[in-house]
Amino acid sequence: MKKIVILVVMTGMFGWAIYDMMEQNNQSDSTRETTVESNEPQNSTSEIKKGSPAPEFRLKRLNGETVSLSDYEGEKIMINFWATWCPPCRAEMPDMEKLYKETDIEILAVNLTGTEDSRGDVNQFVNELELSFPILLDQDSSIMAKYKVSPVPTSIFVDENGTIQSVMLGAMNYDMMIKRYEEL
Repeated sequence: MKKIVILVVMTGMFGWAIYDMMEQNNQSDSTRETTVESNEPQNSTSEIKKGSPAPEFRLKRLNGETVSLSDYEGEKIMINFWATWCPPCRAEMPDMEKLYKETDIEILAVNLTGTEDSRGDVNQFVNELELSFPILLDQDSSIMAKYKVSPVPTSIFVDENGTIQSVMLGAMNYDMMIKRYEEL
């Protein structure tokens, strides 16, 4: 019985991922760009939106090294919030790897480690997909909260001056990533 339940759940997740990818192809990527705001007053500096500075953070990489957003000052950056249990996250990772290898963008893939079953799941995911960009571990979801991320995946494109240029909700394909990169 347990195997049947697992099979039904996995089939449902796979079906949802296929539906979601097809739906994204039908949407224009401009309809997916958004401003993410808090319940604070409109003049608050904590809003995550185009034109606002990207909030500083400090996280450990998968390899144990500690990095800060400010370490990448002067670089074009894509901050991607993701998890191994998220089918759309898995779907966009190969395109993120291609973008990382073919451009000068720094990709900071912030794993929502506190939502994972184990850190081993993250290692396995990264090895399976042969990801070479930095994987950062948000153990307590504090950076997710700081950036007001919902849903995952969410990608935030930051220019060389540390200014947010776009916030994209949901999985992106390579063409969408390139368009955002070229706008930086």
